[in-house]
Amino acid sequence: MASGALVLIILLIFILQNLQRVVISFLGWDFEWPLGVAILFAAIAGTLLMALAGGARIWQLRRNATPK
Repeated sequence: MASGALVLIILLIFILQNLQRVVISFLGWDFEWPLGVAILFAAIAGTLLMALAGGARIWQLRRNATPK
């Protein structure tokens, strides 16, 4: 619990120190977000994609390990 709170505090400090707005273009959409928030969303999206790929690999290995 304490380590989670520490990570949250560090993330909040990071976001508050990077408040300059940047324009982000993605698939024809343009967003204007604070830099810290944009990097945070990119990190979350990367984590979710890696979890999805890892889950697919685990499912594949379990399927192949089951006796037929």
